[in-house]
Amino acid sequence: MNPSKKILIITYYWPPGGGPGVQRWLKFVKYLPEFGWNPTVFTPENPSYPIIDETLENEVSEDLKIIKTKIWEPYQIAEFFGKDNKKFKAGQFDVGTNQSWKSKLSIWVRGNFFIPDARVFWVKPSVEYLKKYLKENQFDAFVTTGPPHSMHLIGLELKKEFPNLKWIADFRDPWTEISYYKHLKLTKSADQKHRNLEQKVFQTADVTLATSFSDAENFKQKGANAFCITNGFDKVKVKDEQKSSKFTLSYIGVLEQLRNPEVLWKVLNELLSEHEDFKNAFELKFVGRIDDKILAEIERSSLKDSVNNLGYLSHSEANVEMQNSDLLLITNFPNDSSKGIIPGKIFEYLATGKQIVSFGPKESDVKKILEETQAGKHFSYEDESELKVFLLEKFEDWKSGILNSQTQNIEQFSRKNLTKKLTELL
Repeated sequence: MNPSKKILIITYYWPPGGGPGVQRWLKFVKYLPEFGWNPTVFTPENPSYPIIDETLENEVSEDLKIIKTKIWEPYQIAEFFGKDNKKFKAGQFDVGTNQSWKSKLSIWVRGNFFIPDARVFWVKPSVEYLKKYLKENQFDAFVTTGPPHSMHLIGLELKKEFPNLKWIADFRDPWTEISYYKHLKLTKSADQKHRNLEQKVFQTADVTLATSFSDAENFKQKGANAFCITNGFDKVKVKDEQKSSKFTLSYIGVLEQLRNPEVLWKVLNELLSEHEDFKNAFELKFVGRIDDKILAEIERSSLKDSVNNLGYLSHSEANVEMQNSDLLLITNFPNDSSKGIIPGKIFEYLATGKQIVSFGPKESDVKKILEETQAGKHFSYEDESELKVFLLEKFEDWKSGILNSQTQNIEQFSRKNLTKKLTELL
């Protein structure tokens, strides 16, 4: 289809940035022209990304128009916090008894001085640039995608100037409802400012997108015209089933303390001590950035001898490691307010045809997806006995060479079908 309508995508994350923040709109942009929409991307010229994945640049079409302006980010301040600087950029931090005074101070500064986040200094210059650009170039719609939720403040100002231009505010994660929000040590005035800005976005955007069913419902209750379009996968990549040399459970991505599945480490240690054949066959594989304290906890247990920590790999390499696994691990925050979080990696997990073991709130959107697709099982962080039974069942299936996933109904989560859904909303 020859694209006839134009859409501007305002995003902080773009290749060579890596991680899930890049994937969503990189893939939408890939398929939009097939449904009659010609995208242009607006992104920072000199961003400070916590993860770099240069291989993702290969997925950007040479025909795509990308406009960039410089951004100033206050991470010189974060340099004071030493090795935590990368975590500060990525929105991760120590919690509870693990917090140093530097960590506590960095969290307080981040939540109270940079509202809604440390990319807020890009808002004013971006608005000035885009006002001129949009007057000189005809567009039918524009998108802001966050976090960082500063992108939505750009949207608020542009919507004032161009009221007839359709605005889609895309929330890859919630704003004030995200699990770590309560850990930001906000003053009452700072908390109110966050909430007021969020409310303005919900009330002003023509369409608010959520990545989960629960988030869409929550946004509607706050006055947004909200719809759910989940993340997804490019294509089904099911590998021919053959028994692997090790019974491998893999975690792909970033794992921080707030999503640490301690019950899993406990059960695995029990299985290693109770079953010699499990001990000889089992491998726990990490691909990505695992919190140092989680690694230290595992290192102090018998599980340490079963760990294969590959560190951060490119997206394509990480996909290979998914294929070379038997079980894939996904974790969410344990509190009920997080039931609507659907980590983007679950869809790439689904595309492999491998079985998934998931942790999070007892009732969650992830659980619904796994039940609907028959792609694995979801556990709360207290389901110790059920978890042990599940892992032993999968181990026996692996030994018998019948560890096949019976997934179904997963094509609804293909990126192309999701882009079609997006264009229908537009």
